[in-house]
Amino acid sequence: MFTKILVSIDHSDMTQHVVDEAVSLAKATGGSLMFLHIISPLDEPYFDSLFMQPTVLYTELHSEAHKKNLSDWEKYKQDKENWLRSLCESATSSGVKTEFTLNIGNPTSRICDIASAWDASVIVIGRRGRRGFTELLLGSVSNYVIHHAPCSVLTVQGTNISTTEASQNQQAETSN
Repeated sequence: MFTKILVSIDHSDMTQHVVDEAVSLAKATGGSLMFLHIISPLDEPYFDSLFMQPTVLYTELHSEAHKKNLSDWEKYKQDKENWLRSLCESATSSGVKTEFTLNIGNPTSRICDIASAWDASVIVIGRRGRRGFTELLLGSVSNYVIHHAPCSVLTVQGTNISTTEASQNQQAETSN
């Protein structure tokens, strides 16, 4: 039975759908949730300490830039924590025991590592529906997790990109 449900979420359009599915699963099984968000080096804005190293020529300028970068980083991180906290409060108010964690790194390996460390019985993760060349170029976090997770994985399918584009084109044509 799924008692510990790790819910890997990003800040995409399908996040609420993934959360809703995870909450439904937790209610059905009596399980608890852990919302997981990974801040990735590929996300914007990402604050890399490598670029905050002092230079000999512009130490004063660097010091100010460093302070601003650290301040921006703290605000960014706090915004993500507040977002996760609000998701937790919403799930908890519907009767599900919930917690959250915010991590930094490569989402693919971090999700699997956290699932293992937390002893998750299932990972719930969204899948955007990319296929073929697009998936090859952009990668697929869900595909990696499916093949490397230490537990079961439930993928929540998003709308197919080509289906979404066709629907938007059809709506644009009918409104003209």
